[in-house]
Amino acid sequence: MSAHSAIDELATMVAGLTVDSVAEKYPNTFPAINPFDLYRGHLANVLGDVTGVDTKIIYPNLSWTLSLDKGDLVLAAPSLRIKGKKPDELAKEWAEKFPENDPLFDKPVVINYFLSFYVKGAPLVKAVIPLVRQLGADYGRNASLGLRDPKDPSKGKKRIIVEFSSPNIAKPFHAGHLRSTIIGGFIANLYEGAGWDVTRINYLGDWGKQYGLLALAFEKYGDEEALKADPINHLFHLYVRINSEMTAEKEETEKRKLAGEDVAELEANSLDEQARRYFKKMTDRDEAALAQWKRFRDLSITRYKQTYARLNIHFDEYSGESQVSEDSMEKIGKEMEEKGICKEDKGAMLVDFSALVPGKEGKRLEKPIVRKKDGTALYLTRDISELLARHEKYNFDKMIYVVASAQDLHLKQLFKIIELLGHKEIAEKCQHVNFGLVQGMSTRKGTVKFLDDILRDVAEKMHETMKKNENKYSQVADPEGTADTLGISSVMAQDMTGKRNNNYTFNMDAMTSFEGDTGPYLQYAHARVTSIRRRADLTDEDLANADLTLLSEPHAINIVRLLLQWPDTVQTTLKTLEPTTVLTYLFKMTHALSSSYDHLQVVGSERELMKARMALYDAVHVVLGNGMRLLGLNPVDR
Repeated sequence: MSAHSAIDELATMVAGLTVDSVAEKYPNTFPAINPFDLYRGHLANVLGDVTGVDTKIIYPNLSWTLSLDKGDLVLAAPSLRIKGKKPDELAKEWAEKFPENDPLFDKPVVINYFLSFYVKGAPLVKAVIPLVRQLGADYGRNASLGLRDPKDPSKGKKRIIVEFSSPNIAKPFHAGHLRSTIIGGFIANLYEGAGWDVTRINYLGDWGKQYGLLALAFEKYGDEEALKADPINHLFHLYVRINSEMTAEKEETEKRKLAGEDVAELEANSLDEQARRYFKKMTDRDEAALAQWKRFRDLSITRYKQTYARLNIHFDEYSGESQVSEDSMEKIGKEMEEKGICKEDKGAMLVDFSALVPGKEGKRLEKPIVRKKDGTALYLTRDISELLARHEKYNFDKMIYVVASAQDLHLKQLFKIIELLGHKEIAEKCQHVNFGLVQGMSTRKGTVKFLDDILRDVAEKMHETMKKNENKYSQVADPEGTADTLGISSVMAQDMTGKRNNNYTFNMDAMTSFEGDTGPYLQYAHARVTSIRRRADLTDEDLANADLTLLSEPHAINIVRLLLQWPDTVQTTLKTLEPTTVLTYLFKMTHALSSSYDHLQVVGSERELMKARMALYDAVHVVLGNGMRLLGLNPVDR
């Protein structure tokens, strides 16, 4: 049976109901790929007759329940705004009027003024399992959402830019970059599943006086072999070394100054001054200086790419601060002056928002400096130029910056200046997706936290945990590789457990455990359901022909009720951009799964029963895999 026909068959149980009639009547519904839309549409139709209220008002007020024991959908009587009767009386009255033998729903349960609706098991099981197995990786995805015109696909897709990760070359890839990488990768996957044209940009910190300093350090202490073997670590160690030399030199100069010596020559030849001169050569486009800088950058990117690949992440463009030209920043600076957006203050240029934006908002935006006294442009100017250049290059419909909450003010200032420059329509396309801090993250060998070190430590820890179960450990073909995948899953699941804005403490013991709602537990659940399929030794044809009416146990029906929720879960996540929405769903599913095994034995059951139960577990396998891949996890099979 094809996916579409499984849902069509469900619709034919109700006189006059079709997939198309629901899609036409209720905006933004896709009953052919989200069966919940069909259920809601039907329920709104029935309740329209029962309550006398317009179905268009009823539909959006049919809400999810928090857990299956509270029903599949719930309606709060007051939400329909009927005057003159108490809501709890209305609820009772409507429940009594609800048809006795509705094909899809049982009679509602009334609690206070809430009506709880439960989906009937048999038709649900028969429609949803084939649909999930047919759509496979596409179940939960909805390519129409990203179309410029859903009625005319030839007009193409909407375009979104997601800027995330964005580490500084030669500085540690710290916890903040890790969170940005994980959350950004997830948001890019989410929009891709919604049919948008997604461009992933990594905006590197790859420009500035510190590159002058780095070049000096490489001249003095650089090692070609070490650079090629591990550019990020080598450059970092050089940077730390030259930095401490510079600090010592400044202290020495200060001492001599206090002793009354003439330090003019010392200052003129200081490392700080040499670095400034070197960076000036870079901005003046000196070929040798630029070639050295480009080599550092290219080698670092190659190394980053290997690490990103372990996290299932790729970028379409490695941009960076270096890509913003001095000319474009000067031009923006002039335009801001001409439009009265910035003004001179003690030789520097600043934006006084309180004079530009009325009321509290203006005060909250403070007075950022856009150009220092010595004429160098600051981050804000660079970001303004980059944003406008990006809009010109990509003509995006939306751009998301995945940056820590510490940058909230900076991004508000950026978007407001874009608006004040006369580009309100561009500013409105931009969104800052923020996140809290990670506390207590240091590696076993000290406090410098390169992403590679973090992942290595977690993989080692994971390997130790795996060895504790000798029997299972002996069955894993590639223990090192599996430990690495599980380690990465544990880091990612811990990061996605709370709301983005919450801070959390990096806890190696908790996150690598197979107990509790962790990444390894999720991987274990996926592997277990895969192994049942291997042991049952049934073909796809066996599963497609299974007699699903045999699945009448509450445990089986509850799993299908959860399968029904998956497309809705993805829809909600598109609104909140919270990975925890998906993760919470997956854990609900794995809990229902593990409590079902004792009741729904597959291997060793009578053949027809075995086929039906395996079809159910196969559908779960599809949804678990879809959810994990959406989060950026690599589902393991053993």
